[in-house]
Amino acid sequence: MTENAEATRMSTPPEGQPSTNHPASPAATAHTTHHGHEGTFVRPSDLLRPRTVSRPKAPPKPERPIDRDERTGLKAIRDFLRVRNCYEVLPLSFRLIELDVGLTVKESLNIMVQCNIVSAPLWDSTTSTYAGLLTVNDYLNVVRYYNLHADKLKDVDKLLLTDLKEVEKFLNVKPPETVSASPETVLYDALRKQLLSRARRIPLVSYDSDTQRTMVVSVITQYRILKFIAMNVKETEMLRKPLEMIKLGTYGNIVRCSMDTTVLDVIDEMVVKNISSVPVVTTEGVLLNVFEAVDVIEILKTGDYGNLTWTVGKALAARSPTHPGIYCCSLEDGLDTIFDTIRKSRVHRLMIVDENNYLKGVLSLGDILHYILVEGQEDAQS
Repeated sequence: MTENAEATRMSTPPEGQPSTNHPASPAATAHTTHHGHEGTFVRPSDLLRPRTVSRPKAPPKPERPIDRDERTGLKAIRDFLRVRNCYEVLPLSFRLIELDVGLTVKESLNIMVQCNIVSAPLWDSTTSTYAGLLTVNDYLNVVRYYNLHADKLKDVDKLLLTDLKEVEKFLNVKPPETVSASPETVLYDALRKQLLSRARRIPLVSYDSDTQRTMVVSVITQYRILKFIAMNVKETEMLRKPLEMIKLGTYGNIVRCSMDTTVLDVIDEMVVKNISSVPVVTTEGVLLNVFEAVDVIEILKTGDYGNLTWTVGKALAARSPTHPGIYCCSLEDGLDTIFDTIRKSRVHRLMIVDENNYLKGVLSLGDILHYILVEGQEDAQS
């Protein structure tokens, strides 16, 4: 007898009593009785169904006053940037040096030295269009290129700005990323776009409806943007969280050099790592100075490329007496004190040191911009 037949027979009532049988539901067939014992039938789908275990949610940690102040300060900065446009960042009086791509690299270098600038927008006069941004890093690429091709050094004076793309291609380095914005662009939007491109400057390019051509108005730098914030947002005083707590800056794999390192070796590191400065330290790691990309300009302006074999110590000794020096901070410093420094001085980066002046890390202006624009945004959106 089959199992189903047996179950049907056992459910038949004694003679003379009314039947109480009903059609069996799927749930009712899960259990049957055999010889007084209950048998459990497990369906394959039961094995595949995940078991959910409810765990009590941990109560949220109470917000500390320093956390609340940091969040309030960051929100105030972002709200300020959302109601300001790029044009407002510019000082009341400024000058713009624009270079034509038809110039030679040597001619452009002379202009940069005479005007005491480290970058300039490029203009293509044949098409009347903005053609990118010339920076000190372009000269570093040229130096490394001719160091690898000493036989071509005799032609260095003939190298045009338009040839820089071929130099970058040979060195296998990425061209400098630049993003342009209209002067009327909301500052917050322009800065978010800058973060995505990792550009360090934003050329302001306007469109002239009368001539139907573009026109470069100016270039705003990271320093100029941060100083604009420092001068106008008093809530920067609320950013008291120490750098160590917010993990801001670079602390691993920092390129370093000594006073005896040659300038050429430092330039190679700058080009390969795409950096614009190298800390100068002792063998124990004590910070002595910082060699910057602009120091190369001081050497190149003599026109003697042989001077690039100088040691870093000799190059630093040739600096102008008006050089501002280096700016340092500690892991205990917060952005409140750093914004105060930016408000008072022309800062491009800060060296993070301990009480004995041992180098611990490097804080760039790009790190600060990224933090004030991005920190906590994910939590706010979730």
